[in-house]
Amino acid sequence: MKKIALYFLLLFALVFEILRVYLIMPMPGSQQMNSIDLAYFLGSNKNIIRFVLFFLIGMIAVPVIRNGSRKQRIILACFALLFCVVFYVINFTMEADKMFYQPSHKYFYTASKNKIASNKLVLGIELGDQSKAYPIQLIGYHHQVMDTIGKTTVMVTYCTVCRTGRVFHPIVNGKLEKFRLVGMDHFNAMFEDETTKSWWAQATGECIAGPLKGHRLNEFPSVQVRLNAWLKSHPNSEIMQPDEKFKKEFEGMDVYDEGKSKGSLTKRDSASWKFKSWVVGVDYKGNAKTYDWNLLAKKRLIQDSVSWLPMMVVLEPDNASFHAYSRLLGNDILNFKLQGDGMIEINSGSIWDYNGKCISGKYEGSSLEKINAYQEFLHSWEYFHPKSVRY
Repeated sequence: MKKIALYFLLLFALVFEILRVYLIMPMPGSQQMNSIDLAYFLGSNKNIIRFVLFFLIGMIAVPVIRNGSRKQRIILACFALLFCVVFYVINFTMEADKMFYQPSHKYFYTASKNKIASNKLVLGIELGDQSKAYPIQLIGYHHQVMDTIGKTTVMVTYCTVCRTGRVFHPIVNGKLEKFRLVGMDHFNAMFEDETTKSWWAQATGECIAGPLKGHRLNEFPSVQVRLNAWLKSHPNSEIMQPDEKFKKEFEGMDVYDEGKSKGSLTKRDSASWKFKSWVVGVDYKGNAKTYDWNLLAKKRLIQDSVSWLPMMVVLEPDNASFHAYSRLLGNDILNFKLQGDGMIEINSGSIWDYNGKCISGKYEGSSLEKINAYQEFLHSWEYFHPKSVRY
């Protein structure tokens, strides 16, 4: 009976180590399960569970080692060796923060010294009088980069499996918090805070497990555009440069911008409204709408409304840089069409650039209100915005 109990405990210990990582990594079936509470319980109590298991195993194994047959000792030794191999692989090669590392040094250059190709996609952020651009090829590998813009600390994040970026203010309960990549839930990157060990979703900034469950990080507005489009409107912007330590990893991301990844997790469904189709998701004060990327690429300007707000989504001629704006200016509802290298407001004849600024005509000097908009895989946007309405 004791031998059966011993083998059961050894098997349970093995399954525990595998299950703990299986639930929070992109393995077959794991990301379709609503298992975040179980995953958090196993992860946050792993040392206690291990101690109990090892204690019980030890109590039964010692007599077997002393008094058991040679065959029993060999079986026990083989199982112990198997467990050690699995333990090492799981904990030192398969955990998220052992696969993706933060930059050891952060380098930023202005356009005159920049080494990033001008057609690369970036997340552009402007706070006060300072702006920075973070190439997706770089932050897609790092998953998150802590930085400062002006005197403000920002957490720049990107999930390649969801194809979406967010910029957060990493302040939790009034304290500057540190985060590590811990895994993923429903294909979206998760971060663990250093203080409470709670888990946070990258796509929303919401804490989804742990003591702070339900809290949200404040988000800073950002845009996803090609670098040359960003520099056109922000010529003094600083651009993040690659850390040469991760040169090979960045090379593996070289075709990601264009949706040409071959990996099953990051490749694009080119047809519309499929699991990994590209969409633009718009979120205005909790009201969400979903726009098919193929339709946007065809029309380049879509005028619509979100809730009561008249708005539009516009794609620049480079077929990659996009924006969402309110069409409400004061008491006027504006109507646009594309014209040349910009837009014309139909009723007034005023000319606007793609950054939402009127450069001539009745509204000269005015700027449209920006609306949060994100390029994302359809499955991700609709999971995290279940009430989003398709256009």
